Amino acid sequence: MRIAIIGQQAFGASVLEAFLKRGDEIAGVFCAPEKAGARPDPLRLAAEKEGLKVFQFPSLKGEPAKQALKELDVELGVMAYVLQFAPQDFVNIPRHGMIQYHPSLLPQYRGPSSINWPIIKGDTKTGLTIFRPNDGLDEGPVILQKTVAIGPDDTLGSVYFNHLFPLGVEAMLEAADLVVAGQHQEIVQDEAQASYEGWCKDKEAQVNWHAHIDQIYNLIRGCDPAPGAWTTIGGIKVRLYETRKHPVRRFEDVRGKPGEISAIAEKGVSIIVQGGQIELGAKMPAAEFFTSIGFNVGNALTDPLPLPEAA
Repeated sequence: MRIAIIGQQAFGASVLEAFLKRGDEIAGVFCAPEKAGARPDPLRLAAEKEGLKVFQFPSLKGEPAKQALKELDVELGVMAYVLQFAPQDFVNIPRHGMIQYHPSLLPQYRGPSSINWPIIKGDTKTGLTIFRPNDGLDEGPVILQKTVAIGPDDTLGSVYFNHLFPLGVEAMLEAADLVVAGQHQEIVQDEAQASYEGWCKDKEAQVNWHAHIDQIYNLIRGCDPAPGAWTTIGGIKVRLYETRKHPVRRFEDVRGKPGEISAIAEKGVSIIVQGGQIELGAKMPAAEFFTSIGFNVGNALTDPLPLPEAA
């Protein structure tokens, strides 16, 4: 089939490569312009490597973007990780319209951080949706969905790279075939089941050590690797990764106050929280970090850094 790819980043590049690999014709690629100093867009690089037409319009709402798409004369538009708004008079140009990827089971978790939030909220499943884009945010009719289990120790990284990314590429191919063959169904989203979540950024990723162990653990793994859950230790901002939880089983096993260090060992540092202990991980070994700043068992994370001894 003759298609246009609209998207960016590694997912967009992988979708492009998948269509090319099976022999489809890519008439052109639309990418958002890179910001000054930003890394080159992998989709743009992949398209240029293949000698394809590349368009980088500041907006898809203007006449130049629409005219460029009309001149490509494509059967289908494939939207793979699109952050620019695509209006209806743009998405309706291809003969079979456009399809779009979203990494959640719509209508749940509409919005930009739809992989983070199911993990942060403790859900046991998520998935992906291929749908028809409209002027609403992730509100168009659904063409197909794939469900993915969220394991108790899964992180944002493992759910996305091991499941939602590769399954999403396959689903784009499957949906494109169904639409062009006229064999697809379009299921209107149930607004009664809809939910919207905004960006999961630094403000949302701060750990509250007085929260329950499950809330803290889910936040850390739902932000691993991005944006990275964080806390301040002795006034130093620290990102937390590869964290484990150790629930308390009996009241007699409760020792110390929330936010207090209960153990420092070679494999990690344990922090007391409601319902148990959180064993911290970080980009450098946690035990090494705590030792380097002079913290020990009994210190609270909110304690100031120990002062150096006077000469």
